[in-house]
Amino acid sequence: MNKSELIDVIAEAASVSKTVAAKTLDSLLASMTRALAKGEDITLIGFGSFTVRERKARVGRNPQTGDVLQIAASRVVGFKAGKTLKDTMQKG
Repeated sequence: MNKSELIDVIAEAASVSKTVAAKTLDSLLASMTRALAKGEDITLIGFGSFTVRERKARVGRNPQTGDVLQIAASRVVGFKAGKTLKDTMQKG
């Protein structure tokens, strides 16, 4: 499912126009992005939680040439599925 398909689903489920659904989704994503950029965790009960994780600097290799290179430290977003989502996935 891509963003436009998700907007269609939201619009239909909430009985609102696609424009309102798109603005709502954009607002949600922007709010989540700002919170994660500040280092805050986001927990959606039943769905899962998003956390900011720190990756240490490390040494890597270019797979084509075999050259050693330094990979800089970075911050990444991690996701852990909640119980309801896990159970739904197991039911198929």
